[in-house]
This record gives sequence, C-alpha cells and structure tokens, in this order.
Amino acid sequence: MKQTILFFTLLVSVCMNQPVWAQSKKKTVDPVARYDAYVQQAVRDWQVPGLTVTVVKDGKVLLKKGYGVREMGVTGSVDTQTLFAMASTTKAMTAACIGMLVDEGKLQWDDPVVNYLPDFLFYDPAVTREVRVRDLLIHNTGVGNADVLWASMQISSDEILHRMRLIKPSYSLRSSFIYQNIMYLAAGKVIEKVSGIPWDVFVRTRIFEPLGMRRTKALFKEVADEVNRAKPHIEINDTIRAVNSRIEEGLVDAVGPAGSIWTCPDDVASWMICMLDSSRYTIGGTSKTLLKPATWAELFKPQTLVTDSQFYPTQYLTKPVWKTYGLGWFQQDYRGQRVNFHTGSLTGMVAIHGQLPDQKVAVYVQGNLDHAELRHALMYRAFDEFGRPDARLGVDRDWSTEFRQLYGALKQRAKQAERKVDSTRVLNTKPSLPLTAYVGSYADPLYGKVVVTQKDGKLYASINNLLTGYLEHWHFDTFRMVFDQFWNGKEPLSFILDMKGKVALVKGAGMELTKVPEDAQKGR
Repeated sequence: MKQTILFFTLLVSVCMNQPVWAQSKKKTVDPVARYDAYVQQAVRDWQVPGLTVTVVKDGKVLLKKGYGVREMGVTGSVDTQTLFAMASTTKAMTAACIGMLVDEGKLQWDDPVVNYLPDFLFYDPAVTREVRVRDLLIHNTGVGNADVLWASMQISSDEILHRMRLIKPSYSLRSSFIYQNIMYLAAGKVIEKVSGIPWDVFVRTRIFEPLGMRRTKALFKEVADEVNRAKPHIEINDTIRAVNSRIEEGLVDAVGPAGSIWTCPDDVASWMICMLDSSRYTIGGTSKTLLKPATWAELFKPQTLVTDSQFYPTQYLTKPVWKTYGLGWFQQDYRGQRVNFHTGSLTGMVAIHGQLPDQKVAVYVQGNLDHAELRHALMYRAFDEFGRPDARLGVDRDWSTEFRQLYGALKQRAKQAERKVDSTRVLNTKPSLPLTAYVGSYADPLYGKVVVTQKDGKLYASINNLLTGYLEHWHFDTFRMVFDQFWNGKEPLSFILDMKGKVALVKGAGMELTKVPEDAQKGR
C-alpha cells in the first residue's frame, strides 16, 4: 500500500512539473489568438494611434488585422484595406525589379552603372567608373547620408542625381556601410533606362498587377483615398500630434524607388507569400514566378557586412552574431535561424517586413507613429509564436516590454543630451551685428538656398521655400530655428563673419551656405 501511495505521489509530482503544453490539450492556447491579444496590448502600451499586422506561414495567412485609428481625434478605425506607407520596405521591390531585367538578359548585376546613366557622376571619378548596379542596392558606394536632397528641398529626381557629384565620400568604395536612399533612386533610373518605362509604372505592372495588389500605389501622389488611409503622427514634448501635410508626405516621391509605395494588409500578404516561396504566385489557376530561382536566391545572399553597431538598438537585446545586407534586405541570425528583414521610416510612419525563410514565416507591420519601435517587438514575437522549430519551446520573451524599456532609456538619454547642450548656452549675449545684417540670401550648389528676412521684429528663415521658421537668438551669432512645420522641431543655425566683420556664411542642419552679395541679390 505504501509503495502504491509513493508511486502515485511521484506521478502527480512529475505531471505537475511538466510544461503546460504537455499536461493537457485543453489548456493549449491558440497561438494566433495569443499573438493578437499581445498586439492589442502592445498598441496600448506604446500609444500608437493605428497599426496593421499581417502574418503568413506555409503560403497561408495566419493573421491580417488592423488596430486603432487612422487619425487621432477623428472617427475611423484601421482595417485590412487601410493604406499605410511601406517606406523603405519598398527597396525589396526595387531590387526584385532589377532582378527581372537580369532574367531578361537586359542587364547584369555587375554592369557598370555608367553604361546606363552616363550623366550620374560621383565626386570621385574612380567611383563613377567602378560602381556597379549591385552597389546601388547595398549601401557601400562610399557616399554618406544625402537625404537633405529630398527631405529639405523640392527638386526633381534628375536634379537629385545631378547633385550627387558634389557630395564628398565618407569612405572608399565598398570598404564600409552607410545607409543610402539616393542610390535606390539611381537604381530606379536604371530600370527606366533599360525597360523604357518609369520605375513606378514598372513596379505596378510587374509586381502589383500580377499579385493582385489592387489598392497599392507606387507614389504618394497616387493615393487618392483620403478616407481609408493612415495619417502620420509624431510625438513632440510628450504629446502625440497628427502631421496633416500632403507636401511633407509627398517629398519621398522624388526618391520613389527608395521608399514611396503605399499598401495595405489585403495586398501585402500576397507579396509576403510570394517572396517566401521563390517568388511564386498563382494567377487564373496557373502557377508563375516573378523571378527565376537563381535570381530570387541572389536577392537574399549576403552582399556586404553591416558595420554600423548603432543602426538597430534592438540588437543590444537580440544579440545577433552576424549582420549583413542583401539586395534590399537586412539579414542577421535569431535563435540560430536566419532572418531577412527591412524597416521603413518616414515622418510619422513606420513599417517592418521580416522573414524566417527556413520556417516559411513572414510578418509585416505598419504603424502611423514616428519611429514606433514596437514594430521590432511584434516581429520577434511573431517569430517566437509561429517560427520556432520546436513549438514546445513556447514563448519566453516579452519583447514589447523589453524594447519599451530599451527605447525608453534611449529617450531619456537623448533628453539628458539635450539638457547638456542647453547648459552650454552663454547667457546675456547679443548678436555681433544688428539683425538687418543677417538678412539676405544664402546659397550653395548642393544645399540650395536659405532666405533670411525680418518678421515681427525677429529673424525668419525659409529653407528652399519648403522649411520655414523664426530664428530665436541662442548666443553670440547662433540662433535656434523653430520650424513652423512642428514635426521638425528646432535646429541651431550659426552665422559666420568674415575678416571684415560682415556675415559670410550660415551653418546648420549639416549644411553650409554662402551669403549672396547684396548687389547680386538685387540683380535677380
């Protein structure tokens, strides 16, 4: 009898210490329902106005849903038809378009770019001669960030490429990694040159239409639906505000191949499934592919090392062993598996497209709050829910909470840095000259024009007839520009005097412009 009791006690003890999944099938939770609940809580915790999440696995949609609202303070819920910006997740489509032309024998990955764009010149003639089509897609040309050419001015795509010859290299060709949007614009121009049709038409006819992406638009100016589209939001001084400016949203069209596409869950699911399954899709009951198998595989081959250790702060927690960039895709390891992913960020909009290719799992997240990094949390949570090789491993990390703490700390650090800068202000100083001496036009072949006037007794600046704001005196000859476009915050502008004591230059926001002589200004 004692042996029977002892055996029963041991049996109960073993069962009680088994994982939940092994004790009773009745206690098994539907992973899709659990993930859905997790997303809902994350949206509340991160205070994101609106969000969409799409998850696919083995060629089927597991989840496709909208959360929150399209615009704060306005009635209208996000649904699976709501358009959001794809932003830089557009780049994967542009790379695929180049691949189609490779398949047709119209170009090769390693053709010199100058063969197709003879007027596209770099600062270094050797780079102009040596840069290849592949280089346009992998951020290794040596050119640093040049987003000022489309984010701070309204010039044509051709003029943007023309001005690239004025940008000094940050490093030598193929020796490092600096993220570069303008090179994707050049890739789009290569597509146009080779195919005879603009990039936006090419991507629509060769990707959107075959995949049935009926609501997807290549350019923001094509987004005519002002009802069921998300509006961008940004947090300023701990308050979330909507950015109601079609001008701001439309700036990205100038570099369309780098990030101008808008889509919704009902459409993007087809792209996700296609890119997991060797670019395969079905139309009219017939199976087809966008790309040849070798070309599809080439998109995901590591092309260059990602050497920027600060690019994604999430790596402090996910701790990847290796980080590379393919053709339109970042790559790294996660829990021993290969990950392909890309984020997208525009003013007030975010996106992320992530794949666990070996598990045939992909997740796509879009949101309407500037740099809402819950996108990373939802990607990794989806990988844990639907992509672990052994489902019994369960979900052991609350990425939303961990990333919120990580980014919360970074936010506090940024505020401390701002306070430190404020502490360097020298009080009770005055400008060297009367305000009228700073009035005038300042110009540069690369950065365009800044016009400084007097308004309401203060200096007022207009940058390329796009960005405007009052100049509040900071100290000495440095002013702080308070942008009328509130989402741009504040920016210091310093005026430099020449040896004669006259204003010669204005510097700020990474730009330096020379004051145009008064007689030249009057002559215009």
